[in-house]
Amino acid sequence: MPGRYFDEWQVGDRVDHSITRTVTETDNLLISTLTHNPQPMHLDHELAAKSEFGKPLVNSVFTFGLMIGVSVNDTTLGTLVANLGYDKLVFPKPVFVGDTLRSESECVAVRESNSRRNAGIVIWAHRSFNQRDELVCECTRSALLLKKPQ
Repeated sequence: MPGRYFDEWQVGDRVDHSITRTVTETDNLLISTLTHNPQPMHLDHELAAKSEFGKPLVNSVFTFGLMIGVSVNDTTLGTLVANLGYDKLVFPKPVFVGDTLRSESECVAVRESNSRRNAGIVIWAHRSFNQRDELVCECTRSALLLKKPQ
């Protein structure tokens, strides 16, 4: 199912994304390697065991990327002109290997584009939660979406 067009969004619309994901050690290793992030708290089990967390933290770039990735099908697939920005990105709780994450998106603003008649701007609050319903990631995202073809 493709994403929604600009004119199909209203403030207050909320989507519970059907894709959930249990985070693996491979996920954490791959994102850390792909982004050249050598942070020992992600990769060194011995060092992480001595930390307040007692085990490695999942790289937050993975958590953020997964949250946005699972939203695409329900929000912007086939209707996106461009992402305009991400704001207020926070990670209130850590994510660990074995956590299962689910995400939701809520439309918080819509407005016509000043420069394009065929598109408008939608802003969502994206949120991800672990299996204990603890908020682990949140941000707002602005995107330029096509209007529904006439």
